[in-house]
Amino acid sequence: MSSDNRKNLQQELAAEIRALQTAVDSFDAAAAERLGVGRTDLHALDVLMQRESAAPSELGAALGLTTGSVTALLDRLDRLGYLTRSPDPKDRRRSIVRPTPKAVQAVEEIFGPLAVDGFQQVARYGAEQLELLLDFMRSSRELQERHLERIRS
Repeated sequence: MSSDNRKNLQQELAAEIRALQTAVDSFDAAAAERLGVGRTDLHALDVLMQRESAAPSELGAALGLTTGSVTALLDRLDRLGYLTRSPDPKDRRRSIVRPTPKAVQAVEEIFGPLAVDGFQQVARYGAEQLELLLDFMRSSRELQERHLERIRS
């Protein structure tokens, strides 16, 4: 492969990554609107769906929010019926928040078909190709997280 061809492929890959980020961002904006929440609220629901439950302080750390912002966010999601709060059985001074079945169903209706299509899309790749894609996705996420930390500090 010539160095010009390699450079062109790298530029095309960079352009596709940006286009993917834009498409994901647009999808998330539409999903948040469909759910009647803001983008940060949608991100909070995503964290809760992944973890199944979290203390408000853990959610705040995951989202980079202050205590007051987390309280307001939880109040909004609670009013919409998207989460429950209960005392932490290990420490009654803390609370635990969990997504409600309503939230799980609403999120599944939006993101479920995307997940199904995504699994079908990757089914066409062999194990070595999937390992390469996984390596690329992990290193890209780590790169993004490093630069997120850089601009937050």
